[in-house]
Amino acid sequence: MARLQNEAAPARGRVAKRVLVLAVLAAGVISAAVLLRQQQPAPKAEAQTRPSATGPARRTPSRSTQPRKVEPKRPAPGSLKVMAIVNGEQITREQLARECMLRYGKDVLESLINKQLILEYCRRHGIQVTRQEVQAEIARMARRFHMTVDQWLKLLEKERGIRPEQYASDIVWPQLALRRVAAKLLEVTPKELQAAYETQYGPAVEVRMILCKTREQAEKVHRMAQARPEEFEKLARTYSADPVSAGYGGRIPPVRKHLGDPKLEQAAFALKPGQISPVVPIDGGFVILKCVRHIPSRMDQFPLEKVRKQLEEMVRDKKEPLVASRVFQQLRKQARVLEVFGHPEREKQYPGVAAIVNRQQITTQQLAQACLERHGVEVLDGMINRLVLFQQIRREGIVVTHEDIHQEVVRAAKAMGVTDSNGQADLDRWFKMVQEQQGLSRERYLREIVWPTVALKKLVLKRRPREVQVTEDDLRKAFEANYGPRVKCRAIVVNNPRTAQIVWEQARKNPDPIYFGQLSSKYSIDANLRTLNGEIPPIGRHGGRPTLEKEAFSLKPGEISGIIQLKDKYVILFCEGYTKPQQVSLDEVRDILQEDIYEKKLRRAMAAEFAAMLDQSRVENFLANTRHVPVRQAGRTAHPVRK
Repeated sequence: MARLQNEAAPARGRVAKRVLVLAVLAAGVISAAVLLRQQQPAPKAEAQTRPSATGPARRTPSRSTQPRKVEPKRPAPGSLKVMAIVNGEQITREQLARECMLRYGKDVLESLINKQLILEYCRRHGIQVTRQEVQAEIARMARRFHMTVDQWLKLLEKERGIRPEQYASDIVWPQLALRRVAAKLLEVTPKELQAAYETQYGPAVEVRMILCKTREQAEKVHRMAQARPEEFEKLARTYSADPVSAGYGGRIPPVRKHLGDPKLEQAAFALKPGQISPVVPIDGGFVILKCVRHIPSRMDQFPLEKVRKQLEEMVRDKKEPLVASRVFQQLRKQARVLEVFGHPEREKQYPGVAAIVNRQQITTQQLAQACLERHGVEVLDGMINRLVLFQQIRREGIVVTHEDIHQEVVRAAKAMGVTDSNGQADLDRWFKMVQEQQGLSRERYLREIVWPTVALKKLVLKRRPREVQVTEDDLRKAFEANYGPRVKCRAIVVNNPRTAQIVWEQARKNPDPIYFGQLSSKYSIDANLRTLNGEIPPIGRHGGRPTLEKEAFSLKPGEISGIIQLKDKYVILFCEGYTKPQQVSLDEVRDILQEDIYEKKLRRAMAAEFAAMLDQSRVENFLANTRHVPVRQAGRTAHPVRK
């Protein structure tokens, strides 16, 4: 629980508005645990043993279409002609394939080419990867994330839509083959092993940090820190350009060897507790460190030979992406590869061909099938969402014009500060930023982001105008939340009432902030709280946790709260004082607050309107094997329909 309250209103100073990219139009949730490099299917191979993962897996479609039932297995995209029916309108396989190729064609083709190159190399050199080896690797990955094989495969299908057989043949097999091809490059040297050992089990330094963008600013803050070292936390909250650590008074995870910037590590390990470092230049700015304590080595508890195997595995996993890049570059350099897809002149010359690899063709049909296999469910979900929205604005007689689109782009660019010297939106630079940061072409950005935003805004302003009105009470609460005092606290968060009672009694017997922090470090279920000895960002009013806020603002410095129940969590607070309210009047910031509150209310109303549209839609998603029936207006209940 890194934060005990939501950011309820605009940030202090000038409020930074955000581009309205609606979560309801997103295609699904991506789990960090399954960010896999090679994820696309490839042509069949004679030298390859075609493995398959065991165990059935279900796929849960994204929330936006709210399916009511999911069948154990979804059909292969190639077996379907119509992929979905949305309120009577069809989305065909051809339409979905075009959309998938438009979004992911180049990336998928790159994957197909790479796998073809590995496949040919394995044939020439007699390299084989057996089904048993694939199964063993799947089991290893499952153990790494503390899951059974069945749980791991279900997670992959739920979060990424990767079927077990696809995972085995199109992800695990290429990884194992690549390791065979690059075996020497993936060997772990004694130096790499020792560095990993020192990182994991060697000494560390707990520090606070202030990050500044310029050396001039850093030198100024450094002088203040040297003059008043006891106020380092306050200086971090005021001046640090890193918003995450600033909220914790400059606390960052312990600095370990061989893990980050060598200059920062060297400066941290040179400090004694209480000392402040010189200004240290790093990538992205200049930092000032204050040493809190040195964390002793655990090497005596974990001898190298005891942890050698897991460290070698960790080093190889870290090296693999870099080695893969080198191997593919070398294979590409030696091969004759002609990419056709995405090159209009070549597409005319080689109709139906996506690429030619050493005289072997990868057809457009193969590419389309691979795109459907890898991204079909995700892309279809977005197509369904946009079709539902289009149908609704068509019924309402709402028209989205080119001028509407242009004005929304201008608004988004200005909101993010992308302007020219005259304060006008710099659209060329904005579209370039969208391409670089979000990977969206101009056409996709306008069609997938801007058009739905404008359409939903128009719907809301027509159907829910009262929901976006800003009242004086809204302004008062936002002003108090952003410019009023906040409570500086430490917190302990546990997940059962018995533990909460035991910890609360211990804290009450010794109401000292250091002791309270030690209790949080020992008992809190959140890793950040344990690392930071219970420190949390100051709690303000109207942040979305009224029970917590009421208790926090009732405390005096040095007092301990009662046990606060927040759903299934139990929180204990120690009050360390209050921040001073900013010296600004409501009238001075009224326009800023008005604009920000309006945008937030508008976003909430847009999400609610879209959810209502989906509730009242009949959607048959044949690819995900789900069906959604309209919510009955009277009772607001949905009836599942089993296919």
